Amino acid sequence: MTGPEPILSSSSPAFSPLADVRERMAQAARIAQRQIGEITLVAVSKTHEAPAIRPLIAQGQRVFGENRVQEAEAKWPALREECPDIALHLVGQLQSNKAEDAVRLFDVIHSLDRPSLLTALARAMDKTGRRVPLFVQVNIGAEEQKGGCAIADLPALLTQARQADLPVLGLMCVPPAGIEAAPFFALLDKLAADHGLEGRSMGMSEDFEVAIQLGATHIRVGSALFGARG
Repeated sequence: MTGPEPILSSSSPAFSPLADVRERMAQAARIAQRQIGEITLVAVSKTHEAPAIRPLIAQGQRVFGENRVQEAEAKWPALREECPDIALHLVGQLQSNKAEDAVRLFDVIHSLDRPSLLTALARAMDKTGRRVPLFVQVNIGAEEQKGGCAIADLPALLTQARQADLPVLGLMCVPPAGIEAAPFFALLDKLAADHGLEGRSMGMSEDFEVAIQLGATHIRVGSALFGARG
């Protein structure tokens, strides 16, 4: 008689953080009675270089996120030559003077949060001929130090985006740190529904399962895949 199968841990050579995250995603989707295909895993590779990224690509991950245009410009062109079907998402704050660079490099931008950036992105998309899908970042916790559009300003920003013919995919948020995220995810879900938007970019390494159960379509996972920031 053989004993039970050994339980793999993060110290085991066979342990795959990507497989673990995918299984946790699937379990959260089952609980919420959702299809796993409705949820996109954005592997946030900020501060991690090509040697840390290539193993995830080899395991089939194709959607990656970066916080800064300059960092992405330095490492992703070569990686995309190796794997042309990568989709690259900008998940950090974007300066208006980097809008054209972002539109040329990224496939989705999660950080539209103000009229001046909207104008810069519209100009960049017209110039490049690329219509890059956007998430409007909402300052869901009304935190003074955090980026994002105030909830009260969201209707006007969405109206301006539609008038400029910008492809708004949905809403994005980063809840306040150190408190329960679920109410903020539920609020973002309601705001998206109220404005007829399908996308909800919410949930990170510590709370993506809750986000999935509350309607996330895109989760932004870094440390659970790559470990601590480099």
